[in-house]
Amino acid sequence: MTILGEFLGYLAGVCVAVAFLPQTLKTIKDKDVSGLSLVSYIIYCTGIISWVLYGFYLKSIQMVVFNAISLIFAGIVLYMIIRYKKKK
Repeated sequence: MTILGEFLGYLAGVCVAVAFLPQTLKTIKDKDVSGLSLVSYIIYCTGIISWVLYGFYLKSIQMVVFNAISLIFAGIVLYMIIRYKKKK
C-alpha cells in the first residue's frame, strides 16, 4: 500500500473512532438520552462488533483498533440509553 493509502486509512480510522466522542461526553455529562434511539445504537454497535471481527479475520490492526475505539464510545452511549431511558 502506498503512503497516501496508509495515511487515508489512518485518517478515516481516527475520524470514525472519535466521531462519537462528543455525543458520549455530552451524554455522560447531561444523562439526557431522550433524543437517542435504542434500536439505532444496538444496530450500530452490532455493526462495529462485526467490523472488529472482520478486522481480526483480515489481520488488519487499523480496522480492529479504530473500530474498537468506536465501539467503546458507542457502547457507553448504548449503556446510558438502556440505563436512563424513561419508560413510556
